[in-house]
Amino acid sequence: MEAAAGGKRAYSIIVPTYNERLNVALIVYLIFKHLPDVNFEIIIVDDGSPDGTQDIVKQLQEVYGEDRVLLRARPRKLGLGTAYLHGLKHASGEFVVIMDADLSHHPKYLPSFIRKQKETGADVVTGTRYVKNGGVHGWNLMRKLTSRGANVLAQTLLQPGASDLTGSFRLYKRDVLEDLISSCVSKGYVFQMEMIVRATRKGYHIEEVPITFVDRVFGISKLGGSEIVEYLKGLVYLLLTT
Repeated sequence: MEAAAGGKRAYSIIVPTYNERLNVALIVYLIFKHLPDVNFEIIIVDDGSPDGTQDIVKQLQEVYGEDRVLLRARPRKLGLGTAYLHGLKHASGEFVVIMDADLSHHPKYLPSFIRKQKETGADVVTGTRYVKNGGVHGWNLMRKLTSRGANVLAQTLLQPGASDLTGSFRLYKRDVLEDLISSCVSKGYVFQMEMIVRATRKGYHIEEVPITFVDRVFGISKLGGSEIVEYLKGLVYLLLTT
């Protein structure tokens, strides 16, 4: 798929990575497989992975081209919000997709995101586990209950206008994403929740598509017990400031 005049793409897919050597090649392959007729670029924002993730991405550039797979590395882990900002600096797309590299977000859903946005003119399209045809695969009962409980608590207190607050598989209009990131102060697990709450408060049009979240196939989960404490702190912060 050729880029438009000036080298611009319709969609920029930003994928933050840290130690995703075992996953990054597969996620890139699947994106190309499921978007055969879409004008897109993939921007890998790697935070200094010591496992050779960047070497794999460079090999992918040889296969798909440096204009389709962009490596925009940073020296160390600097946070999710700044990773998206870093990717945005190098993005040419009118629309920006953010998704995880660990295969928990399957690229087969990308056509649904694009179709939903075109049909509705939405500013934000977010994947949700908590509607019909959505769900989670690979979690034990305790983790499912914890996630559902956290989501219900946030829904009750914040009334965010979206059913899945902590999901990070989303499509944004570029200018909307820039506005929301500049408004957010949270980091880590709470960042995605603040993004969608502020989108609602600002009056942006949000649509949802059902997805099945799959627990990571390779590598180690980066979600720890401390994230629950950060979540609760973030919930209180958003309750007081939005």
